[in-house]
Amino acid sequence: MKELIKEGWYWFGQWLCKFFCMFFFQWRCYGRDNIPAKGAFLLIGNHQSFLDPMFCGSTIRRQINFIARDTLFKTPVLNWILNSVGTIPVRRDQADIKSIKSIIAKLKEGRGVCLFPEGTRTKDGRISAFKPGFGLLCRRGNAAVVPVVIEGAYDAWPKHRNFFIPGYQIMVCYGKAIPAEKVKSFTDKQLADKITSIMRKMQNRCRMKMGKEAFNYSNEK
Repeated sequence: MKELIKEGWYWFGQWLCKFFCMFFFQWRCYGRDNIPAKGAFLLIGNHQSFLDPMFCGSTIRRQINFIARDTLFKTPVLNWILNSVGTIPVRRDQADIKSIKSIIAKLKEGRGVCLFPEGTRTKDGRISAFKPGFGLLCRRGNAAVVPVVIEGAYDAWPKHRNFFIPGYQIMVCYGKAIPAEKVKSFTDKQLADKITSIMRKMQNRCRMKMGKEAFNYSNEK
């Protein structure tokens, strides 16, 4: 019964997040069929704003676990909300063995986990080179990788603002999944570089669809 209540709360929370996104923004999602119907997967996203988990998680038909920095859990209300939907706390800029084990355990259960490997929100909307640590999680958890690009969230809530600006167009695009077996053929750095490249191209396609100028990533690693 406890698990049923927890599951019901998750789907209710997802519905609330979906309503929030649709009410405050011009929010569109594409490529949801690229999310595996079963099995473990790591959803790799670019980090544009505090609202990114809502934007990329509210239309997924499977329950997923999100990763959040441990400092967010220090606020009582946020702590309760984050724990109630299975969010995994992680300490920034250090090897957090406990969190790594928790993520791998979720993947071994065949679940989806959402991760933002840039480590922090973008300062200008561009996608920074991803940190390579998520390759280990994929191999240990036998997980596929699904890239997801969020575009427009930076305009709606840039890092220097204390609150979001409603009305902006937000586009979320899910890329094709890279199967677990193929993921294992890459080193951590090769995988991080490949996903970074894929997502930068995805982002520019999104930007052009939205009438924006594409970013020039030619001189960036």
